Amino acid sequence: MFGNWLKTSILMAGIIALFGVIGGMMGGKSGMLLALVFGGAMNIFSYWFSDKMVLRMYNAQEVDESSSPYLYNMVKELAGRAQLPMPKVYIIHEDQPNAFATGRNPEHAAVAATTGILQMLSQRELRGVMAHELAHVKHRDILLSTISATMAGAISALANFAVMFGGRDGEGRPANPIAGIAVALLAPLAASLIQMAISRAREFEADRGGAEISGDPLALADALTKIDAFARGIPMPTAEAHPETGQMMIMNPLSGGGLRGLFSTHPATEERVACLRAMVHRR
Repeated sequence: MFGNWLKTSILMAGIIALFGVIGGMMGGKSGMLLALVFGGAMNIFSYWFSDKMVLRMYNAQEVDESSSPYLYNMVKELAGRAQLPMPKVYIIHEDQPNAFATGRNPEHAAVAATTGILQMLSQRELRGVMAHELAHVKHRDILLSTISATMAGAISALANFAVMFGGRDGEGRPANPIAGIAVALLAPLAASLIQMAISRAREFEADRGGAEISGDPLALADALTKIDAFARGIPMPTAEAHPETGQMMIMNPLSGGGLRGLFSTHPATEERVACLRAMVHRR
């Protein structure tokens, strides 16, 4: 738990530093100060409201035992096995098979699954996926992923604003336009690198933890193999419009290659499956 709070603190510090750099480009020392204050306020806002923002962004619909007994009871059973409070359960009307968890702590957690994943996976495979998401909750790293997604989006918006409206240096002179363009390109990349540095190891841990919660490592391995085979060919428009949220999903939802593939926040599916299959042989 301490390790995750340390990671969260490092992430927040790194993101605020990026705000300061962009603010300095826009308005010298005054701009840097304003950006740092804005970054701090965004961190506080993200802590309390980023989960609601992401769920609203994906138009997630909350379900209960009467509206979706299949998914709700599955999550309830797994939460009991993991000794977790019952999270809120959401369905996202997207064809791409995917799922994620969000919330600032286990007491205020939510898990979401797309209609695509509900239709594609068997009950056993879906159980493995939802156990993976509950492992994120149990490890208390859902706050980290949600904050990083929200803050990375804010960094991108602020960097684009700096290019569109220019800025001033410390002496009040117009900022170098080339430097402004460089910041617009590099600041979002730096935010993504901060996400990536933490996210890949977190996915391996959630795979391991999810396999322990479900008691069936091969179920998650089979689910990941099936999702990987289909997800890339089925676009998820919301994720494409907000790529910073992609690292929250169980599988990278972005269809683009190039830099998006190079700086993926998810480990290769083959590596994840191999680790899960190795768990069976160690038993």
